Amino acid sequence: MTQGSRPSSVRSGLEATVTSLMPRARAELAELVAFKSVADPAQFPPEECAAAAEWVADALRAEGFTDVALLDTPDGSRSVYGFLPGPAGAPTVLLYAHYDVQPPLDEAAWLSPPFTLTERDGRWYGRGAADCKGGLIMHLLALRALKANGGVPVNVKVIAEGSEEMGTGGLERYAEQHPELLAADSIVIGDSGNFRVGLPTVTATLRGMTMVTVRVDTLEGNLHSGQFGGAAPDALAALIRMLDSLRAEDGSTTVDGLAADASWEGLRYSEEDFRADAKVLDGVELIGSGTVADRIWARPAVTVLGIDCPPVVGATPSVQASAQALISLRIPPGVDAAEATKLLTAHLESRAPWGARVRIEQVGEGQPFRADTTSPAYAAMAEALREAYDGTEMKTAGMGGSIPLCNTLASLYPEAEILLIGLSEPEAQIHAVNESVSPEELRRLSVAEALFLRGYAEARRG
Repeated sequence: MTQGSRPSSVRSGLEATVTSLMPRARAELAELVAFKSVADPAQFPPEECAAAAEWVADALRAEGFTDVALLDTPDGSRSVYGFLPGPAGAPTVLLYAHYDVQPPLDEAAWLSPPFTLTERDGRWYGRGAADCKGGLIMHLLALRALKANGGVPVNVKVIAEGSEEMGTGGLERYAEQHPELLAADSIVIGDSGNFRVGLPTVTATLRGMTMVTVRVDTLEGNLHSGQFGGAAPDALAALIRMLDSLRAEDGSTTVDGLAADASWEGLRYSEEDFRADAKVLDGVELIGSGTVADRIWARPAVTVLGIDCPPVVGATPSVQASAQALISLRIPPGVDAAEATKLLTAHLESRAPWGARVRIEQVGEGQPFRADTTSPAYAAMAEALREAYDGTEMKTAGMGGSIPLCNTLASLYPEAEILLIGLSEPEAQIHAVNESVSPEELRRLSVAEALFLRGYAEARRG
C-alpha cells in the first residue's frame, strides 16, 4: 500500500492515541530509569537488574503477552521474553530493546540525578532514557496505539536484553541454544537513532567490537624511583608505549594487518556538525583521515577505556611493577571480530618493550552487521517514517557502536528482515553524563513503529 492509498484516519488515529499516552509513557520511563540496572555486580547490586527485568515482564503481561519468561542467559544475566498472538496467518515481528544501562560515570557532573527522570529544556534526562529504556517504552506505545485502533495486525515477540552494554554475549548464546525462540519474519531493533532530531533514519551498518585487558609486569614489586629509577623497567611506561602504537600520528587506528582505509557511501556527516555533536573543544583537531563518516562508520577505531595505575592523589615516588588497561576496538562490517582480536593481541605483544611480560585477555566481543536495505520491510518502514515525520524522507546511516545480537539474529534467521531505529540521536548523549531523550522523537517513532507494523502486515497479505 502506498502513502497515498493509506487512509489519513489511520495515521491520525494512531497519532492521537500515542499523544494521549505520552504522560503515561513519561511516568513509566521514570519508573524504569529509577532502576540502577548496570549489569556489572562490581558497580551496582544485581538486584537492580533483577527488579528492572521484573518491571518489563509485568508490563508485557499487562499488555496481554503470553509465555512471558525471564531467561537465564549463559553470562549470568536475565533477558525478558514475551509473545503477543496476532491474527491467523499474520507474519511475526520481533521487537528488541535492552533494559541494562551504562554506569553513570561522574555523578557530580550530572545536572540532575542520573537515575531520576528529570524534564529540562524540552527533554527528559536520566541514564537509559534513550539507550535503551526509552526503546522499550517506544515498543509499548506502538502496541497500545494499535490495540486502540483496530488491533495489533501481526504476531509480536518482544525480547528485552539484560547485559547488552557489557558485551558479554549472554543473549546471543541463549538464542543459539534455543533458535526457535526469536524466529521472526521481521526484526525491529529499537536501539539506534536518528541522524538528527526530526530526521527519520534507519541504521544500515553497525561496527562490531572486541574488548581486551592487557596487563604488563616488569618487577616483583614497586621500587623507589630515586634508588632504582633509570635502570629498572617501568611497567606503566611500557604499557603507555604499547597503547601509543595503536594510533598513527594523525590519530588513525593502526593495528598490524587490520585495514583502515574503507569509505562510506551514503549520508554525509560534516566536520562542523560532528564537532558540535561531540562538543570538541575550540582549537582541538579531529583525529584520523577521510570523511567523518568514513572514520566512524566504515573504519576501525581503538579506544583505551581505562588504565589501572596509581592516581595522582596519594601517588608515591615509585617505579611501577605492574600496569593494566582495558581496550576497545570497533571493527567495520566485513571484518571478523575473532580475527580482529587475534590481530590486536599480536600487535600489542609485538610492541612490548624491554622484554616486559604481557598478558592479554578478551572480555567482550560482537560481530559487525550490515542490513539489506532493499527488503520489503524497509519499504514499509520508509513509508511509515515519512508519514510520522510529515513527509520527510527516510535517510540511511551507519552507527559506530555495536549491537552484538544483530549478527547472531542475521545468522540464525537469514530470511528475516532486520531494521534498526531508535532514540539515540546526537543530542541524547548516550553513554555520557546528562543522557536524555526527546519526547517528541519518542512520540513520532512510536507512531512510525505502529504504522510500520500495520503496513508490513498489509504488504505481507499482498
